[in-house]
Amino acid sequence: MSLNTSNTQSVKIVTADPGGLGLFGLAMVTFVASTQKLGWTTGLSFVVPWAIFLGAIAQLIACFNDFKHNNTFGATAFGAYGLFWLAVATSWLIKMGAFGPVLAANVDGAQLGVAFLGFLIFSVFMTIGAMETNKVLFIIFFLIDFLFIGLAADAFGFGHGWHVLAAWSELLIALFGFYGSAAATLNVHFGKPFLPVGKPFGIFK
Repeated sequence: MSLNTSNTQSVKIVTADPGGLGLFGLAMVTFVASTQKLGWTTGLSFVVPWAIFLGAIAQLIACFNDFKHNNTFGATAFGAYGLFWLAVATSWLIKMGAFGPVLAANVDGAQLGVAFLGFLIFSVFMTIGAMETNKVLFIIFFLIDFLFIGLAADAFGFGHGWHVLAAWSELLIALFGFYGSAAATLNVHFGKPFLPVGKPFGIFK
């Protein structure tokens, strides 16, 4: 006599919320980069490592873990902006001649302007999504929209005022990013809304 038994086991892998790390990465790189745009610091050499390690790698780590959370919105946001900072850092290195004089001599700032327009389109529909997440995240995306408007207009040579708009928008992104990172970390750590982030608007959901 033989018995055929089949046992199915389900294994649940618990992954911590990566939002705090991702927002901290965004806050740090925009904080450092905004000081250069505002003229408080000079040069891009010491902005590049923050763009690569915080702007890019930290957000990409958050992206991969948000995919594990089945959080399409968070993963797409962190992934897109992480890759953005990697591309921007590479563009700066090309402009500074790190990859040789031939590439540096063929730089066309208008191409960056086109890229900024593309990210503006992305940020606008992500801003709509952020409306149904929380108000702090919505403010960050709203400011990112203005950042890309300023960056694109400045890259196309429409005047210094657009550079100033981008600079102040970037600084405000950093400040709200720090708050969002603190809220995402401490609210989970304390198991209660230690720092309020504001309820979703409730328009679309």
